[in-house]
Amino acid sequence: MRYSIVIPAYNEEKRIGKLLQSLSDPQAEFIFVCDGTDRTTEVIQEFSSGHPDLTVRCLKYSQRLGKGGGVYEGFRAATAPLIGFMDADNSTEYSEMIRLIDRIGNYACIIGSRHMPESTIEIHQPLTRRIQSRMFNLIIRLLFGLQFYDTQCGAKVFRKDAIDRILPGLRAKGFEFDVELLWHLRRAGLQVLEVPVVWNDTGDSRLQTSDAFSMFSTLLRLRLGIGTND
Repeated sequence: MRYSIVIPAYNEEKRIGKLLQSLSDPQAEFIFVCDGTDRTTEVIQEFSSGHPDLTVRCLKYSQRLGKGGGVYEGFRAATAPLIGFMDADNSTEYSEMIRLIDRIGNYACIIGSRHMPESTIEIHQPLTRRIQSRMFNLIIRLLFGLQFYDTQCGAKVFRKDAIDRILPGLRAKGFEFDVELLWHLRRAGLQVLEVPVVWNDTGDSRLQTSDAFSMFSTLLRLRLGIGTND
C-alpha cells in the first residue's frame, strides 16, 4: 500500500543527511516541512535532485510552525492511504517506520514506544530527561486517560481516513500535538496500537524547559475545553 511520511524539519541541516540517505521506496511520498532559517531546504532539494526515482516534497514556511504545526501541514498535503510522521533527527529510523506500516492491519493508528519493556534503546537520554518523560507520561494518564507507555515517540502511522476525520478538531501546534492527536482518536472510538521500537537519543533536542511549561499549559486548556471548539 502507498504511504506518505511527514518529517518536520526545523533547522536540521546538520542532522538530516543520515535520514535522507536511508530513504529508498519509490512508491512512497516523503514530505519535509521546513520552517527554519538554515540550509535544511537546500539540503533536501539537492538530495531530491539526485534521486529522481523518489517522491520527495519540501514544504517551506517563513514563519515558525512548531512541531505540531509542521505535522499538521504535512498531513494536509499527504495523498497516500497511510500517513506516518517521524523525527528528522533519525532517533527512530526509517526502517522502523516501515515495520509500523507493515503492522497497521485494521488499526486506525500504530504508535512506536520507547518505554515498553520490549523496546530497544541503544543510546539513552540523560537521566534527568528520562525522569521528566516519565513524569509527563503520568500527567497525561491522569488528565486524558491515555494508557500508553509513550505518547511522544516520533514514530506514528495512521490511516488517512482516520486523520481526515479528526484533523479539523486539532488545535495544538507544539510538542503537545501528539497527546491531542491520540486523545481525539480515542474519543472518536478509533483503535490505536502501541508497539516497541528501536530508538536512540541523538542529543541536541529541540525540546527545552520552557517548552515543557508551555506544553502543560496548553494540554490543561485543551482538557478543560478552554480556547477550543469543544
